Parts: sequence; C-alpha cells; structure tokens
Amino acid sequence: MKNTIFQPILFSIFKKKYSFHQFLQDLSSGIIVGIIAFPLSIAFGIASGVGPREGLITAIVAGFIISALGGSHTQIGGPTGAFVVIISGIIANYGYDGLLVAGFMAGIFLILMGLIKLGDVIKFIPYPVTLGFTSGIAVVIFTTQIRDFFGLQLTALPSEFIEKWLIYIKYITSLNPFALLISILTIVILVYFPKLSKKFPATFIALFFTTILVYAFKLPVETIGSKFGDISSNLNIPAFPNVNLYMIKRLISPAFTIALLAGIESLLSCVVADGMTGHRHRSNTELIAQGTANIFSSIFGGLPATGAIARTAANIKNGGKTPIAGIIHSLTVLLFFLFLTKIIELIPLASLAGILIIVAYNMGEWHLFAKLCAKGPASDIFVLLITFLLTIFIDLTVAIEVGLVLAAFLFMRRMISITNFKYITQNTNNTDDFIDEELTIFEKNIIPKGVEIFELYGPFFFGATDKFKTSLKESAKNPEVLILRMRHVPTIDATGLRAFEEVIEQTHREGGVIILSGVTNEVKKELNKSDVIKTIGEHNIKPNIKSALARAEVVLKWKHEKNAAHIPTVPDMKKF
Repeated sequence: MKNTIFQPILFSIFKKKYSFHQFLQDLSSGIIVGIIAFPLSIAFGIASGVGPREGLITAIVAGFIISALGGSHTQIGGPTGAFVVIISGIIANYGYDGLLVAGFMAGIFLILMGLIKLGDVIKFIPYPVTLGFTSGIAVVIFTTQIRDFFGLQLTALPSEFIEKWLIYIKYITSLNPFALLISILTIVILVYFPKLSKKFPATFIALFFTTILVYAFKLPVETIGSKFGDISSNLNIPAFPNVNLYMIKRLISPAFTIALLAGIESLLSCVVADGMTGHRHRSNTELIAQGTANIFSSIFGGLPATGAIARTAANIKNGGKTPIAGIIHSLTVLLFFLFLTKIIELIPLASLAGILIIVAYNMGEWHLFAKLCAKGPASDIFVLLITFLLTIFIDLTVAIEVGLVLAAFLFMRRMISITNFKYITQNTNNTDDFIDEELTIFEKNIIPKGVEIFELYGPFFFGATDKFKTSLKESAKNPEVLILRMRHVPTIDATGLRAFEEVIEQTHREGGVIILSGVTNEVKKELNKSDVIKTIGEHNIKPNIKSALARAEVVLKWKHEKNAAHIPTVPDMKKF
C-alpha cells in the first residue's frame, strides 16, 4: 500500500476510528470555512471576468472532490486569486467555451503529473519564480478592482496593464463617492474586525454589513444583480465542453499553465497545512484529486480550482482535522447557492473590490519580495523581477515559462561552477585537495612517467562537458596512460557519457589507455548502459587510485616490452 500512487486520505480516515466528537469539530469548522469561501468564490468569479455563479459552482464541485479524493487531511479547495489573470486572458481570447476546454485539459495534465509521480518535484519550483508570478498576479488583481473600488463610470476596460491605468486616470472624475465609501468601509472591517473577534469571518461580516447598508439606504451603488441580472440557483447539467482540434492546439499552453499553477498552489497549501498539524500529505494523490476536480468543475461550468492556503489555514484553526470538514465546506456553499441567490444579487461590487484588494495585498508577500531584492543573489533577483514584470505587462503563461527557463539556466551555471577538473602531477603531494585516505600514494612520488592523473569533481552533466574537454586538452599532453579519478562524481548524463566516449576515442587514436578510478556505483551503472566500460575494458576500471596506478604500471610495462608505437586495441590487451 505504501507504493500506491492514488491513496485518498478520506479512505484512510474511514479505515480508522472516526469519533462523533471529531465529526462535530469538522462540522463546525466546515461551516465556518464555507461562510468564508462564499464571498471569496463570488469575488473570484467576478474578477475572472465570468460571474458570481461560476465561482460558487467551482467551490461546490471542485471543493467537494478535492476534499473527498485529496492527499491532505485539511486541504480546502476552490477558486483562488492565482487563476484570475490566466482565466481573464483565456476568456478574452477564446471565450467561455475556451475556458472550459482549458480547465478540462488542465485536469488531465494534473492527473498525468500525479501518475508519473511529479508531486515531490513540483513543490520545488524555484522560489524567485513563484514569488515573482504571485506578486505579479497580486498587482494585476489590484488593478482590475480599481473601477469597482471607486465606482468609475466605465463600460469597458482594455486588457493591457498600462492602458487600464491611463483609462482610470482619465475617468477619475466620474468616481462614485458612495461606492468609494463602501469600499473603504469593507477594508476597515477586514483589517480591524479580526482584532475584536476571531469567532466570525471578517469577509462575511464585511459583506453582510455593507449589503445591508446599501439596501437599507438605497445607495446608488452597482450590485451583483444590477450588473449580472438574476442568478439561477440551479446547478448546470453536466456536459463536456465543445472541443475541436484547433482550440486544443491553441489552449495547450494556457492549460499547462493552469495545471502547473494548480499543482504549485495546492502542494504549497499542503506543506503549510502539514506544518500546522504535523500530518504528512500525499503529493501524487493530491495532484490526481486536483486534476479530477478541475475536470468536473469544467463539466459543471465552473472555473479552474486549486488548494486555497488561507481557507485551509482557517479550517485548521477552527478545529478541522479530516477531509470531512472540506466536504462540509462545499455543502455549506451549496446551501447558500440554493437558498440565498436573491441576497447574493444585492451584494455591492464595491464591497467585493475591497475584499479582493485585501486578498491581493496578502497574496503579494511584499515583505519577502523586498527582502529578496535587498539581500538575495543577483541571479535570483533577476529571475524574480523578470517573472514579476512579465506577469504584469505581458502574460502569466509567458512569465512562468520564461521564469522557469531562466531559473534552469542559472541552476546549470551554478552546477557548472561546482563541477571542476584538476590535473595531478608529482608536485601535488602536499595540497589540501588530496588530503585523504590515499595521500600516501602521492607522498611516495610513485606516479610513473608517462602516466597522467585527471580528477573530476561534481556532477558530470551536459553543462560541464565542454569545460571537461577544454581542461583535459589544456592539461594532458598525449599520455601513455590517462587515469580519470572519479570518486567525487555523483552522477553523469547522456552528454557526459558522449564526452567520455570522445575522450576515449581520442586517447586510443593517440596510442594511450584510459583507466577509471573510484567510479561510484551510480555512475558505473550508466557507463555500463552506454558500453563505455566495454570500450575501456572492465580491467581498466579500478576502485581506488592505488589499484589504478598498479594497473598503469602493467600497461606501461607491456607497452615498453613490445616497444610499440601505438597501443593495441582494448580486446588485444585483455590477454594481460
């Protein structure tokens, strides 16, 4: 069972004793988190350019599946701010049907990621990349809420960041003071109410109070009902999105971005939850659950979904300990959806704008952004700023792709810097590099004439091969025997193997023999697969420098006895 890829926590919970007392705790926490998720789901649905109904459907359908099939005890799933930018971009370019197709494809990608066990890898996306695009998303969310925050009289907004702000400046005189008042009041409640009481969700209190205020005094403020009309309280009939080959080709990149975002956000949320509870999540199970949730969310007409860190933390703080709490959270949102649609229509957009501005502020983690810019390595700052700026000014998909590629290149550069090659001579007796169990070999000055030793340090991968060949060419001068000391080489890739083959071929052409010393089991396994050992000869693979030097003396003796101008082929040498 330990090797099972898909092993939902809920199934494990039911195999153990689940007490009624724990159910009451899960019930209480689930209802509270459902109350928190209700306004946020509406807000994310509207901010994404779809509507409040779609946001609520996502919390209901995806939230239920993520908890029922997920790999975390306390994960709460649903729509999040991370998707606002990518969703609005897909809708602008491909329409609502395009969004459903992208969400469905993203679900398939997530399931595949879980099946090939990428769960433990996705968590380690470089920090500057994740901080860069999450901070960029925060800026974009903040920007999209300015119209409703000030109640500006605008019918349409451009999609470009700078153009948006130019329009805001142009129409700033059309602001609605009542909308601005509601927005500010919402932020004040969100900031200060938790200091007075933590028993009730501040977002729900803010939404409830401002809605009553607007309705009671008939304030001229735009509401959900005035913008989106009547909201149906019926769930959509499940249906597969309208798919065609052209749309699939165009949406592969956005769908993969959704899948990657969902994977990163959900697994980060799981890690946070593990730290708060002491439990250990199942990464690959979580990815499969997230994929299934996104598929069904699109079938029911909802948005992409992932684990929500803030709602998950709220679940833990309120006593939720099993996935039952997450299921109850989704059922709570369902009840609101079925019976409170007329109240939902009264919610002022200005209040939702205030909520999303606070969400954007918390999402940005600006203190960490400033800290990395002030004290981080120059390369990480570069990746952070590029990802951040591309998210704001170009596109989230481009930002993630470029950020990951840059991070990969910088990682390779760092790996190359720690991969070194050194030429050993008779004069290396007392250097610190060779103070080890084999130092006596060099103290006795027994490196025979015609033998050269070249030591390799670090992973031997494609980024280091050119450095290896250059160093070897500059150091070694056609030796009769070349010993490659590899005790500090933990791994080798295909390019490294090819570099070995080229060096072997060159050495053999010049009449030399290559002996490998101290090859690790991992590297030896790869050398065997590529026939490098077969080419060199098993007799020329030695466990340490002492035996390698002994082998070199045998080769030199044989060569000198034969008085040969060139060394025979490896098969000919097997005779001794």
